[in-house]
Amino acid sequence: MNYTVEYFHPRVKAEIENWPDGILADYAKIVELLMEFGPSLRMPHSRPLGNGLFELRPKGREGIGRAFYCYVIKQRIVILHAFIKRTQDTPERELKVARRRMKEVQNG
Repeated sequence: MNYTVEYFHPRVKAEIENWPDGILADYAKIVELLMEFGPSLRMPHSRPLGNGLFELRPKGREGIGRAFYCYVIKQRIVILHAFIKRTQDTPERELKVARRRMKEVQNG
């Protein structure tokens, strides 16, 4: 595999690990694809949100999850923030958290 996946904070990983089983299983499959294909991974698994921010789009019978991530040097991927979607639109506050964390990661 060409890319490594890290988490912004252990809480982000713990949040994902607490997702319902169906969503978590799809997330695990998508992360494997992300590690293999990196920026070539596209819809329906991944979608660019602009300015270097991307989202993973896992789903299961229990609902839909979202995990925001970015790329950093040396083929590292950082999962910045994750949540279970409750509405059709992605809440702006969730995007703000991801963008703030992405700035932290990119600015060292």
